[in-house]
Amino acid sequence: MAEPDSNPAGVVRVGACQTPEILGDPDAALACIEQFATEGAGSDVDLLLFPECFLQGYLTDEGHVFRYALGLGSPGFAAVLRRLAPIVPTLVFGVIEADNDCYFNTAVVVDRGRLVGRYRKIRLMPGETVFTPGTDTPTFVLQSLRYGINICSDTQFPEPAAQVAAQGATLLLVSAQNMLRRPTATRAKDLHHSMRAERARETGMWLVSADVTGTRDDRIAYGPTSVISPQGDIVAQVPLLTIGMVMADIPAAP
Repeated sequence: MAEPDSNPAGVVRVGACQTPEILGDPDAALACIEQFATEGAGSDVDLLLFPECFLQGYLTDEGHVFRYALGLGSPGFAAVLRRLAPIVPTLVFGVIEADNDCYFNTAVVVDRGRLVGRYRKIRLMPGETVFTPGTDTPTFVLQSLRYGINICSDTQFPEPAAQVAAQGATLLLVSAQNMLRRPTATRAKDLHHSMRAERARETGMWLVSADVTGTRDDRIAYGPTSVISPQGDIVAQVPLLTIGMVMADIPAAP
């Protein structure tokens, strides 16, 4: 799919951002969001999607989670919202969330500095025992487009996507983080698309994903950040191992 030109009527323009991995530096993560928002400003992007746990960085050891987790009603998260208030597109990005004595792998929806809602990852990986699984699959409406969210390994299972589709959503946003050990990353780099394409075909939804890229020690993150049609076809993708953004126009309800 070619990069969209002017934003036509009847669609929502979604930008999916393939970012560097940022660990333990929320200020740098917010600067990255601001940079992508600036890049998308000339293309009338309506929504920007970022990777899993993007604000604080995806590490699942207790030290990292306990240090950086934020309550969504906390002064720290209020400061994040104030900083993001000038950004026009709706933002969907990953957060390590604290709520009472529990921690969640969460994606938040933010509109001009206002918290619209959140989704907590349901299908946690074996190494994510520090997190409590989520229990609900909310959907959101932008213009007349209803969408929902899955996070990374949620897409290995049909139920989280099916629960989104059952509410009338036509778009599934997938916030992911696949900084994996090199042998695993090499084996898995084509499996992400096959799993996500299956979810798209099962539900009839568009699927847009965002991931990190780069290297860390013996790990590598290829991506992918892409757009998959309801038929399961990859119609747009940021090249693997490349920082960038892909945009797609998703039809909204009449």
